[in-house]
Amino acid sequence: MPRWIPNFFTVLRLLLVPVIIRAIVLGRPTQALVLFACAAATDVVDGATARTFGLTSQFGAYLDPIADKALLSGVFLALAVAGDIPLWLVVIIFGRDLYLLLAVAVLVWMTQRRKFPPSSWGKASTFVQVVTALVWMARNMLHAPAVDGIAAAMLWPCAAFTIWSGLDYTWRGVQIARAH
Repeated sequence: MPRWIPNFFTVLRLLLVPVIIRAIVLGRPTQALVLFACAAATDVVDGATARTFGLTSQFGAYLDPIADKALLSGVFLALAVAGDIPLWLVVIIFGRDLYLLLAVAVLVWMTQRRKFPPSSWGKASTFVQVVTALVWMARNMLHAPAVDGIAAAMLWPCAAFTIWSGLDYTWRGVQIARAH
């Protein structure tokens, strides 16, 4: 299998981001949901392919989290611009991500550490964010009261997991700084 296959899926995910954002903002919920599901699937495929066939690369290690953040941040921002989700959730998601970028920059500056693998809480937060985005896009497509209730209820676990993962990363960062 060619070494570039996992990175191809990651780049594909990045290329889908503006198309998904456009579909959300233009009020095309079915298109947005289908494309988002495809983009989310590329995340699973690129990681599984890289690990299964030993095709991991430094480029992929850097690009994959960028693609994930671009996708989720873009979708949540588009949903807020479209008036679908509350702005406070976008502030929590963006705030945590910006905080983590700043914290990593400080750790890179202060220490010799250059690798910051995702934590279990970070992965769980990403999963809950993906589910929340899917449910909100399904809500926009289906207009069903049951889905409306599930979508509204998903805001709280999404915020909680996002905040908790930020606290977990903070704890890990403090431990790294203390070790150096």
